[in-house]
Amino acid sequence: MERHIQILLNRLSFASITIATVTLLFLFLQTPKTCVPITSNPKPHHKFPKSTCDFSHRSLTSIDKKNKKLWSSKDWINKVNSFSSLFHDLQTLNHLNNRSRALCVSAGAGHEVMAMKQIGLKDVTGVELVDSPPLVSRADPHNLPFFDGVFDLGFSAQFDRALFPRRYAEEMERTVRAGGACVVAVEACGDVEVKEVASLFRKSRKKLGPPLAHRHEYGTNKLNLALPTCMEIETLGQVLIS
Repeated sequence: MERHIQILLNRLSFASITIATVTLLFLFLQTPKTCVPITSNPKPHHKFPKSTCDFSHRSLTSIDKKNKKLWSSKDWINKVNSFSSLFHDLQTLNHLNNRSRALCVSAGAGHEVMAMKQIGLKDVTGVELVDSPPLVSRADPHNLPFFDGVFDLGFSAQFDRALFPRRYAEEMERTVRAGGACVVAVEACGDVEVKEVASLFRKSRKKLGPPLAHRHEYGTNKLNLALPTCMEIETLGQVLIS
């Protein structure tokens, strides 16, 4: 009895293999119904190709063309204008001028970089984990690839999203020259949050200054840290100037 069952199973296996082989050969040799000649125009009613024959390579869009479209959008223009307003205030506070070397950390697509260039700065560097040429280069905000004290101003509007805020603050301090400034825009707007962020700049020591500002110094270098009470710059919340 067992011998008959074994023979039956062998026959079933052989039949299954034969059917599968024939099916694969049929599929391999059959010409797809949607296949069109290479020289013909793509079918306009096909939103997506149904076979490799329907597929046609899309023309690559240049970076310049992509940027032109992005930079002309209303959202982009509004954000750049917001940053420009903030940077004009920094110029009034003598933290920024046209000869300043500025670093924008976690610059995203580069709104703040463009804003600085628009108000007259010539030397502006933007860094982010993902580059966005030509405004932003790729770099880790927690390990900036710059020598100590090479910038006059460091700016970040994404400080509250840093994975390691203390390390982030240390790198900003390190790359800013003696007497330079670090500006941090955060969503929180209370005095407690201001003090919490300011405490991350461990190389700084507090010293009371003007009514709307605190002045910090560290070592032989001066790092001005102005903390406006609650400066609203559109979607930006509190602005800390160090």
